[in-house]
Amino acid sequence: MNDPATQSILEQTRKLHRSRRTDGAFVPGVTPILASGAVLDEDDRAAMVAEALELHIASGATALRFEREFARALKLRKAHLTNSGSSANLLAMSALTSPKLGDRRLKPGDEVITVAAGFPTTVNPVLQNGLIPVFVDVDLATYNTTADRVAAAIGPRTKAVMLAHALGNPFEVAEIAQLATDHDLFLVEDNCDAVWSTYEDRYTGTFGDMTTVSFYPAHHLTMGEGGCLLTDNLVLARIVESLRDWGRDCWCPPGEDNRCLKRFDHRMGDLPHGYDHKYIFSHVGFNLKTTDIQAGLGLSQLRKLPDFVAARKRNWRRLREGLDGLPWLVLPEPTPKSDPSWFGFVITVDPAAPFARRDLVHFLESRRIGTRLLFAGNLTRQPAYIDQPYRISGDLRNSDVITEQSFWIGVYPGVTGEMIDYMVASIGEFVTGRSH
Repeated sequence: MNDPATQSILEQTRKLHRSRRTDGAFVPGVTPILASGAVLDEDDRAAMVAEALELHIASGATALRFEREFARALKLRKAHLTNSGSSANLLAMSALTSPKLGDRRLKPGDEVITVAAGFPTTVNPVLQNGLIPVFVDVDLATYNTTADRVAAAIGPRTKAVMLAHALGNPFEVAEIAQLATDHDLFLVEDNCDAVWSTYEDRYTGTFGDMTTVSFYPAHHLTMGEGGCLLTDNLVLARIVESLRDWGRDCWCPPGEDNRCLKRFDHRMGDLPHGYDHKYIFSHVGFNLKTTDIQAGLGLSQLRKLPDFVAARKRNWRRLREGLDGLPWLVLPEPTPKSDPSWFGFVITVDPAAPFARRDLVHFLESRRIGTRLLFAGNLTRQPAYIDQPYRISGDLRNSDVITEQSFWIGVYPGVTGEMIDYMVASIGEFVTGRSH
């Protein structure tokens, strides 16, 4: 990519980006404040164009480089890129059903503990693999479940726990990981909202057997679409790679033949000896890979991760301090022993308040302040799950409160301090105006 023609095109790309910048003064009530979004600069645009100029249109060397660098950034041994965070979750749960796990493999009817209040793609892979979700409630303020609730949910058919760190706020992951060890359960951490969050000074995603990340534009890093599954377990990593890549048994990198020097020296299943290993399939798999163009963008974004995380923390803290003391609002709290890399700022309207959530949300939206509900709320109340098999442990009282009363606003790096102050002023004006 160092030839003069390429460098000229990349410089023109950077100039084009600068010419299209629309950064202007923030106008309260006119300039939209998004709840989430990607922050992209000229380096990101140039990175994608550079891959396109080399016709890197499939998954190849750039994807492998990103996997290595991202695994290093999260302090894990293996990373496998996928076409979405949802696909990473599907791979994680599907990997636990692999025959290569022997007696530990999950089988249809086995149970997986998860929370009722969350995003569907943490739960969908459980159902898609013929497993039974066991729903537990969460705490208001942290929006996470607790080790005590997970312990109470464990039954004779429980084989795994799959939980997301809610809006970047870690759950009690060290304690739940110990529970998993004590009961011989797998633990999958959905880390899609929580890259570089820490619990007990250790990154979330490093406690469980596997962890997943999303690169959708709303998340900490973006590839447009994309995701990743990471693990320290080399057996699980090999299963994940096979499942992601059509289910094939071959481990040679893309575009390489016979790295193992045994390509034509395998005997598996009822195939003849010497059947080309590139076309031997040991799993009923998928094709969930991403492309080098996306990975090029990911590498550019990865260099900005420290600044992105710092901005999220700064914005969340400014909101929390500005809204502190307002009546009728339950404000979020970090889980004890954690340092969250926040995804959003969640607010719950006290059920006894003289106004409803919808009133506050409509007021904010009228001022161009973007809002989002806390994903699906109580999943058991969603139409997709009414006829699905599941078990509930305890009650889902707080999940119901979230469904009725909670929403969140943005803290992503594109939100400026001026925007934060406008959000604080707007919420304060609404609440105080209806509290008399």
